[in-house]
Amino acid sequence: ARILQGDAAGAREQYARLAETPLRHDRVESQLWTAHAYLFEQKADEAGAVALERRLLARPWPWVQRTIQRSVVVNGQGLHSGVRTGLILQPLPPGIALRVVIDTLAPAKDIDGIHPLNAGLLALGYDGFLPATAHAAVELLKRSGVPLKGARAVVVGRSNVVGKPAAFLLLREHATVTICHSRTPDLAAHLREADVVVVAAGRPGLVTGEMLKAGAVVVDVGINVVEGRLVGDVDFESCARVASAITPVPGGVGPLTNAILLTHLVQAARNQAEGRTAPGALSLNPQPAG
Repeated sequence: ARILQGDAAGAREQYARLAETPLRHDRVESQLWTAHAYLFEQKADEAGAVALERRLLARPWPWVQRTIQRSVVVNGQGLHSGVRTGLILQPLPPGIALRVVIDTLAPAKDIDGIHPLNAGLLALGYDGFLPATAHAAVELLKRSGVPLKGARAVVVGRSNVVGKPAAFLLLREHATVTICHSRTPDLAAHLREADVVVVAAGRPGLVTGEMLKAGAVVVDVGINVVEGRLVGDVDFESCARVASAITPVPGGVGPLTNAILLTHLVQAARNQAEGRTAPGALSLNPQPAG
């Protein structure tokens, strides 16, 4: 199978052009699970390529809880007047509800597209910040020349950050999309009909080669730690023997995800610094009738 990898070099060129104005990138750390630590350090490393000043703010978890509950992490002025964007790594540690965190996130600062306003813009096909991982998965298919118009696509996983957004983005490309999940009977029956498979279920080795249609294109968005190794949701070796193209983990969707996130970050900061209306901002205000 052909190996599909995010173009890290081209991505750096892209956001180097965006990063003419130096920005500061703060990390509020309390508890980072292993996969989170890997993902964050990846993003921090890429941030260094675009003139972002990085600073670690280590805080005990009770402090983080109080700060979130007061809605000051990324909403309004945030920690200081220079806070321009927010990125939430999921799943959150026990004890804090995702909705509570999302409610503190101003849509204009939501560079990963998880706020209900940005999610609604995506569903309606309007401009807004897109969930970066889902965006990267579909963008990688497009950049690799994979035909999507009229293709049968199966998305395995229905999360609000990858599965559902990936399905909407594939619909934008005129694919015929099926979403499968943990309650879907006979997953293999659906996969054997698919020209394109996007897997984001959070279960290592869920999809194997015997479940695929010969020649299918497989995008593995999963990231799991198994015996100290990073693996995806796809059994790479068996699937690579059947698929025409497949993404590895790590090194597949990840580099492009980071590039898209940092592009969103710079764009959000510039929108606010220059007083420009953020995507979808008019939807927050009542419009005159007629």
